[in-house]
Amino acid sequence: MNRGVYSLALRALSPLVWLWMGHRARRAGGQWEIFSSERFGHVGPAAATSWTAPVWVHAVSLGETRAAQPLLQALLDRGLPVLLTHMTATGRAEGARQYAEAIARGQLRQAWLPYDFPGATRRFMAAYRPRCGLLIEREIWPNLLAAARAAGVPMALVSARFSASSLRQAGRMGGVMREALGGLDSVLAQTAEDAGRLVQAGAPQPVVTGNLKFDLVLPAAQVAAGQAWREQLGRHVVAVASTREGEDSGFIEAIKRHAAAPGAPLFLLIPRHPQRFDEAARLLSDAGLPYVRRSEGVAPGPGTAVLLGDTLGEMAFHYAASDVAIVAGSFAPLGGQNLIEACAAGVPVIVGPHTFNFKQAAEDAIAAGAVLRAADAGQAVEAAMALLADEPRRQRTAEAALAWFRMHSGATGRTLDALAPWLEAGKAG
Repeated sequence: MNRGVYSLALRALSPLVWLWMGHRARRAGGQWEIFSSERFGHVGPAAATSWTAPVWVHAVSLGETRAAQPLLQALLDRGLPVLLTHMTATGRAEGARQYAEAIARGQLRQAWLPYDFPGATRRFMAAYRPRCGLLIEREIWPNLLAAARAAGVPMALVSARFSASSLRQAGRMGGVMREALGGLDSVLAQTAEDAGRLVQAGAPQPVVTGNLKFDLVLPAAQVAAGQAWREQLGRHVVAVASTREGEDSGFIEAIKRHAAAPGAPLFLLIPRHPQRFDEAARLLSDAGLPYVRRSEGVAPGPGTAVLLGDTLGEMAFHYAASDVAIVAGSFAPLGGQNLIEACAAGVPVIVGPHTFNFKQAAEDAIAAGAVLRAADAGQAVEAAMALLADEPRRQRTAEAALAWFRMHSGATGRTLDALAPWLEAGKAG
């Protein structure tokens, strides 16, 4: 497939993409603005006035926005103007929350990434004229990269991860993906394995700079609030974090087996996506488990089995309040969710069998004694209960988690060093 055929196929399939986005928007809530002019590259004249040569960072959704936080903060600390783009409403909402002060003072602006139509991407480049573009983790769009090349905007894939399935998918797309990857000016990979697969897919000379998530700084106020909340609660707490569709029922069944036992912990059930908060509440009700919702501000009582974490932006609070964290997304074949944030909080971590999105990190953390692996939700809850019953072992695992996190820091500095010529350059073109 060449880029012309790709563009024709994209236009033909776009109604289906928009229907899917509309369905997701109805479930997730938030302002998706699927047919806004911005998504087609039409940017008002005010976008380019008195704000020149921004560093453009693309973080497609919630996870990438959080992953980019150390890099974004470093750019802002240097006084650089930043354009932050997203594709999902959850990513945009998280960016607005994290960078409210920078937005208020005009140093950071948010925008929708345009759909990957040739005209839309050309208009985007002409409107914003970024000094460089930084794509977080694995966002490769052929027409976007072609428009950047035509506009003279250097492009980097930053904190890049590229799984075996990503390599197979790139192979199926043929020449269009090889051309897109080959057009990158810099590829900064998380691991040597990611770098090797990127080379096979056509990327030019990747450099391993590490994973930006290891430079995460947890919000001090949330950490302090979580620790104080846990102390006031007076019970052990087990977080079941970032559950995905199909995982909640297994955890609820496992929690129910322990909820009535003397000295039972409080379980924090935290769905990954807000559109599933009500579904999780229904499952808890159907199971007959006493629960309260975090959003309602009701303190869990002695008989409360579960606190449903139905708020956004409070993961640091939840981890700081916990004695053990089960990081879900890995108990169904979904690839897992970010286990690094829990380790940064100094909490023992348990993951499931499916961690291919974080393969190297998960294997390294398990080898370091920071993370335990369980076969299913039932085993994960049993492992958490065993840690609670063995305080010396729980403490050793917590210390190993924090040590492992600190050992891998520094990716932001290495990334900034690699990008230094671009960051100091003037307006592209």
